[in-house]
Amino acid sequence: MPTARVFITRRLPEAGLAPLRSEAIELDMRVADDPIDRADLLAGARGADAVITLLTDRVDEPFLEAVGDRLRIVANYAVGYDNIDLAACTRHGVAVANTPDVLTEATADQAFALLLGVARRVREGHQLVASGSWTGWEPLQLLGRDVGGATLGIVGMGRIGRAVARRARGFGMQVLYHNRHRDPEVERELGTRYADLEALLAASDFVSLHAPLADATHHLIDAAALACMKPTAVLVNTARGPIVDEAALADALRRRTLWGAGLDVFEHEPQVHAGLTELDNVVLAPHTGSATESARTAMARLASEAVVAALAGRASGNILNPEALASAP
Repeated sequence: MPTARVFITRRLPEAGLAPLRSEAIELDMRVADDPIDRADLLAGARGADAVITLLTDRVDEPFLEAVGDRLRIVANYAVGYDNIDLAACTRHGVAVANTPDVLTEATADQAFALLLGVARRVREGHQLVASGSWTGWEPLQLLGRDVGGATLGIVGMGRIGRAVARRARGFGMQVLYHNRHRDPEVERELGTRYADLEALLAASDFVSLHAPLADATHHLIDAAALACMKPTAVLVNTARGPIVDEAALADALRRRTLWGAGLDVFEHEPQVHAGLTELDNVVLAPHTGSATESARTAMARLASEAVVAALAGRASGNILNPEALASAP
């Protein structure tokens, strides 16, 4: 029987690959940090037993047909998997795994860092000092928004949304949340209150997005939604870029009908709407929500463990479609 081959589309933390290194597996990792183009993706994955992908790698019917019948698992190096056609993978008997839990705290930290950075105008303050233009303390210089005691609206109360809510409690914030379903348990645990989206947007001083990307959430925050928000409010997005209509957001920020925004994700990464880069009331980060050494290493380990389990015919806890393993030839 030929040695199993695993193709990894980008360089990952080496420590996280230990589960694969300890097995009799041929590990073919692309030594590059940029997204792989489609032709190279199909060529590299062809004939593989497993592929570890990133969000920029589209796994669909043409991919599955091109890779071939040996493929048993696609492990996505992310919590989200909107780049993967889960139904098509299941039809082909290909398991799909993601990397939940291990990046929750890091991403929640990033959301709060952006919230605080925008509220206290950290970017503008840094630029003022670093440019040599600062002439000293002034009573009206770079006045920001209060975070302590403010109202935070969380859209999407999953793992990361809950972690953000826990941080908000430390600042004495009132927390509203909107989810597909009301969650009495999270209300009891974290003292949150459920609200429909329009009411949440209207009442919140800060809104943090943590919903998954789906047809129902594409441009969830559009011009109409932004018009519901207070002109003194701040929007934070560490979820998925297409949840926000970037053109509408840039317009609201430019007209100052929205006070500020902090963005870690964008509609068409790595491109960013030009209107956003020209503004001083927005903080932009290069999709670094999970960018801590421990989180990124743990993500690689989860993906690796899922691959090892699937190649042995077992389903790890982060397999999204375990029925695919049962139906595999």
